[in-house]
Amino acid sequence: MKAMVLAAGLGTRLRPLTNDRPKALVEIHGRTLLEITLTRLREFGVEDVIVNVHHFADRLVELLAARKNFGLNILISNEDELLLDTGGGLKKAAWFFANDSEPFLVHNVDVLSDIDLGKMLQFHREHEALATLAVQERPSSRQLLFDDAGLLCGRRFETEQRTELARKAQPLRSLAFCGIHVISPRLLPMTNESGVFSIIETYLRLAGQNERIVAFRADDAYWRDLGTLESLEQAANEVPHPDS
Repeated sequence: MKAMVLAAGLGTRLRPLTNDRPKALVEIHGRTLLEITLTRLREFGVEDVIVNVHHFADRLVELLAARKNFGLNILISNEDELLLDTGGGLKKAAWFFANDSEPFLVHNVDVLSDIDLGKMLQFHREHEALATLAVQERPSSRQLLFDDAGLLCGRRFETEQRTELARKAQPLRSLAFCGIHVISPRLLPMTNESGVFSIIETYLRLAGQNERIVAFRADDAYWRDLGTLESLEQAANEVPHPDS
């Protein structure tokens, strides 16, 4: 199975830790976020990975070489000229998945979770989804909106009190995205957005065309966004030290 790790972000909320390194090389208990993510993917059965890079990209590449790619076949998608966001980053790396028929995983590097990837993949196949998004019912400034069948219908920006709907349905359930996707390769040629864009924009457009973008509920799983110093500290207190 193949996967993409989204690791190109600037990590501004993690400063000063990211003043001299990409956020993927920030550590918890002596292990970088990149190592934690790649190890989890390898243990699930992923063999081939593409990692997008931008901020201090050379340091990330050097680590991979020093650690022999953590036992994986890894290629780099370099966004050195322009940071492309999640959708633009995936579109730039689309060639890596273009000739495949099997779904692939996309995983944010700054997400720590024990979400069951096997159940998520099975769910994706059973629901014949174009994309499956791991979601939880929890507070978030940006919520995705799903109908009773678990199909994506829109999104809600809580801070701005603004809602965007791609499909009309009632009732709608607000769920927070966990930064983990299972995607069918047939989505790639359907991605007609260009430049810098969020993959959520693509999902919403396709949902409006009645494509199956579905919610995988992971409410009982451990999950934490590691994008801030506070959340990083919380994760360090919650996750056992590997030597303990």
